Amino acid sequence: MGDVTLRTADRRETILSQQAVDDLAARLRGPLLTPQSLGYDEARTIWNAMIDRRPGLIARCAGAADVMQAVRFARENGLLVSVRGGGHNIAGNSLCDGGLLIDLGALRFVHVDPVSRTARVAPGATLGDLDRETQAFGLAVPVGINSTTGIAGLTLGGGFGWLTRKYGLTVDNLLGADVVTADGRFLRASADENADLFWAIRGGGGNFGVVTSFTFRLHPVGPMVFAGLVVHPFAGAGDLMRRYRDATAALPDEATAWAVLRKAPPLPFLPPDVHGKEVVVMPVICAGDDEAAARKALEPVLSLGTPVGEHVGLMPYAAWQAAFDPLLVPGARNYWKSQNFTGLEDGLIDVLVEEAARLPSDQCEIFVGLLGAAANRVPADATAYPHRDALFVMNVHARWNTPQEDSACIQWARGVSDRTAAYATGGVYVNFVTDDEQRVQAAYGPNYERLRALKATYDPTNLFCVNQNIAPGG
Repeated sequence: MGDVTLRTADRRETILSQQAVDDLAARLRGPLLTPQSLGYDEARTIWNAMIDRRPGLIARCAGAADVMQAVRFARENGLLVSVRGGGHNIAGNSLCDGGLLIDLGALRFVHVDPVSRTARVAPGATLGDLDRETQAFGLAVPVGINSTTGIAGLTLGGGFGWLTRKYGLTVDNLLGADVVTADGRFLRASADENADLFWAIRGGGGNFGVVTSFTFRLHPVGPMVFAGLVVHPFAGAGDLMRRYRDATAALPDEATAWAVLRKAPPLPFLPPDVHGKEVVVMPVICAGDDEAAARKALEPVLSLGTPVGEHVGLMPYAAWQAAFDPLLVPGARNYWKSQNFTGLEDGLIDVLVEEAARLPSDQCEIFVGLLGAAANRVPADATAYPHRDALFVMNVHARWNTPQEDSACIQWARGVSDRTAAYATGGVYVNFVTDDEQRVQAAYGPNYERLRALKATYDPTNLFCVNQNIAPGG
């Protein structure tokens, strides 16, 4: 029986006996994988193909008890730890090299209570899992825009999407969570229990423990909503974006319109001569099934210019939530840069249009997401997520297929971010931060010192450090 070499939290090698590893495996209900195990490579494959890391052990947890055992084992042996939910994080923070991966991917239950309009959701569930269950009752929680995203990482970072203007961020609809902390304790975090921990996990990422279930407030949405795409020619994009800026100021809370500058995919409602050409895509949604009322609410945006194609109307909410999945399938290489804005100044729009005219790959895009309304009515210190002044969030999404394209695509994204920084708030959405950025303080702004103090309370040795890390402080 040989020894097992693993990596510690300070990235040094440590030797554990095979007996110690076998003892952990015997205490788990789910399997414990090593690099020699069947299924190991599948378990370490995540959405962003740029991330290629090899954990020393993977605990594929079958329940909260497994999570507690894995956390205690890591703490007792000083191991490097990462936690995987959906594996969608751009920085690849669900994977560590040589340490222990706590894999929550098998925990995908969604239990809906239509009477209380709440849902209890496991951390391995995707947004698609959640939408399918809640839409059976005509209910929804505000989440992101790609159905394969994991609910855990999205929620812990804040969470925004099509329903945010009406119902707030995902964290604004979190009622409670079960959390395994760094000492292996199982705690309930809510407004009434461990309220400081509850505050911290609403935007503080995976710094404070492993969430084994979330409880969300649900809202009446669907099953049909008015939504779709309006695609405009790129010629005159600057003027169009200025009119978009003005039009969105007139939208009611239930209406949302984003702007995406990219090359046109081969959508069936677009003429073939537009395919592969630069366009401005405006996804729109009104959270209601009254088509006439929805059209009226979105009229300021629907009446902008003369589009080259339009596909809007009543459709299932769950289908709209998955509409962009074909553009975000796993296996491509991805790199993001992000900025928050309180408005779209003319100079900023000029930069966005200039940079969108030189996209380094057909899959790259600059999206401008509209917030405001309910998202901005919450005080900055009410949750760990602080960016309640952001009206627009820009994500520069570089996406490509081969390592040979890495340099051009990454440099383009960095250039867009650098050029737009002068117009930005200085804050950044933590779920959009890549692993080469040092923007943790920018992600938390005025809440950073409080988060450091809570980190010292709940994770004083920084066991949970494979993340946008908040160092313990006083």
